[in-house]
Amino acid sequence: MRLWIRAAAVRRRVICLWLLLLCFALVTLALSDLFNKDQGHSLENPGPPRRPLQRIQSAPDLEIIVDSWDPALELGMDVAPLNSLQEDQLLYVASTHRTKNPPQRKVSYKVIIPGSNKDSTPPALPTHGATEKGVKQHPEATGLELSAVEKYGFNEVISESISLHRRLPEARHPQCLGEQYSESLPSASVIICFNDEAWSTLLRTVHSVLDTAPKQYLQEVLLVDDLSQHGHLKSVLSEYVSHLDGVRLIRSTKRLGVGGCRTLGAARAAGEVLVFMDSHCECQKGWLEPLLERVAQDRTRVVSPIMDVINWQTFQYNATQWPVRGVFDWRLDFSWESYPPLQDKEPDSAVQPVPSPALGGGVVAIDRHFFHSVGAYDPGMLLWGGEQIELSIRVWSCGGSMEVVPCSRVAHVDHHHLSYLLPDQEVLQRNKIRIADTWMDAYRKIFYRRDTLAHFIRQSESPNITERLRLKRSLGCRTFHWYLTTVYPQLYIPQDRPAVSGELYNVGTGSCADLPRRHRLLGGSMIVAPCSGTGNQHCDLNSDSEVRWGPMGALCLDAEGERVVASPCPKQRPSSSRLQWKFIKLSGQLVHQQSQLCVEAVKEGGVTQSTRAGTAGLFLRPCTHQPRQQWHFEQLVAPKVYP
Repeated sequence: MRLWIRAAAVRRRVICLWLLLLCFALVTLALSDLFNKDQGHSLENPGPPRRPLQRIQSAPDLEIIVDSWDPALELGMDVAPLNSLQEDQLLYVASTHRTKNPPQRKVSYKVIIPGSNKDSTPPALPTHGATEKGVKQHPEATGLELSAVEKYGFNEVISESISLHRRLPEARHPQCLGEQYSESLPSASVIICFNDEAWSTLLRTVHSVLDTAPKQYLQEVLLVDDLSQHGHLKSVLSEYVSHLDGVRLIRSTKRLGVGGCRTLGAARAAGEVLVFMDSHCECQKGWLEPLLERVAQDRTRVVSPIMDVINWQTFQYNATQWPVRGVFDWRLDFSWESYPPLQDKEPDSAVQPVPSPALGGGVVAIDRHFFHSVGAYDPGMLLWGGEQIELSIRVWSCGGSMEVVPCSRVAHVDHHHLSYLLPDQEVLQRNKIRIADTWMDAYRKIFYRRDTLAHFIRQSESPNITERLRLKRSLGCRTFHWYLTTVYPQLYIPQDRPAVSGELYNVGTGSCADLPRRHRLLGGSMIVAPCSGTGNQHCDLNSDSEVRWGPMGALCLDAEGERVVASPCPKQRPSSSRLQWKFIKLSGQLVHQQSQLCVEAVKEGGVTQSTRAGTAGLFLRPCTHQPRQQWHFEQLVAPKVYP
């Protein structure tokens, strides 16, 4: 009997405990529902925009999923739907704040250092026009610089100390200040794509556009987030953008790369002219009107401003000297080159736009309907790299033109010095393979001989370019031979004859003739360096007895005293035997025809006649049979035309 009574008592205690737990759960649910109601009420009345990386408690999520979207309705029935942009890839944030001048607060915020448990509080960002002289090193920059540079490719600590409304010094030619533009210029949509961009550079780009573009011409600024992962580009950015008039934020739910991201922005744009802009730019006053004027005069014209340079370490502004134009070499690498012959064409050449074989991707303006009709960006291009060259060749070949407009200036942060910021090398090569196979016709064999990685990738797989070839035929595009002879006749076409082209290998040193990277544009003293096997050291002894060096073939082997140098090749046939060479295949000697001396390789620390210890490079010496004067032209890739 006693055992039964004890068991009953235990059961009563267990039942009481369960009842207490149930009551506690009900109270917790009630309090949670009340808290959610208060949070929903706060969403209806959001506060002023906050600074980046500031701790936001329960930050509101303003991203709105697009329920339906028909590109044909957005763009008009004359534009083909963009099948590469599916509805599940789009997120959209509209501006909800209609005030022209959003409130600016001078606040401090904490910077969270990756990989560190400590944080530091830099001074508040200034809110009004700091000039270049106001750029100062942050006291703790030495401790933050490394992580900031590794993360973004530039000194983000310095960037954070600069105003979002910085005014750049005037760099336009005085004649530009008196230029008059039409009062009925087309409207513009400025499209800024970004992926994990630093807050300061991204917002400085946006505010630079808003501060310098006339309101009557600026239809909108479209920020297109290409699947960023950094926290400050999520709800914090959404809230900030919601307070900016005329700024919209579009998010992609999958990584599109530069071309796909810009095409996405173009599909959502409302302006007549699309202005694609990188997410780390600063605009000069009066930059937009000259671009719109040129496009309005010819809707098939694609234009770029002069791209000035913002130093990645100090963020100092450096004006680019006019005239310049965009070019590329036989490895399909883009560069801006100085083009002095343009200066003497006309008295007012300082303000006259200049045709350009290619344009960089920093800032490009193009008519919206022409952009779509000519094929937008190639959807098969991965991440980034080469898309600007592909667009340039296609625009020129398919009825358009390209030019640099000197009265328009936009500065761009230069961070291409960091190789780890480049996409995976094979991704870049696959983009170049698409360009070569689609547009270069039989000339693509020159590309494959200078880019051995692309050659080996192409041997194992073929790009799917069926749609691009169909577009090429439907647009009636011209051949690459036409492009070379009409648009870019200055690009040297290598002969690549067997046994006298390829890497110039030295038997005695086991190295190849090379040129330091810093001299590869204007030339300098030749050196010997480990053979790269990439095609960067390609040499071509042509029928004019010139030894052309490098992927562009614009530099010729020359002699300055006893030293062998590379200098710009003459525009016409060589008039001096100083630039002429003879290769004796039997002995492997490379003979300078003017002096009848042979090229000898000297490695660092080597000692030869009249050569000081420690001097390295290529020198002219009396011809002997020693191994340092024996050379071989080694073709890395067998001549081949791909189907």
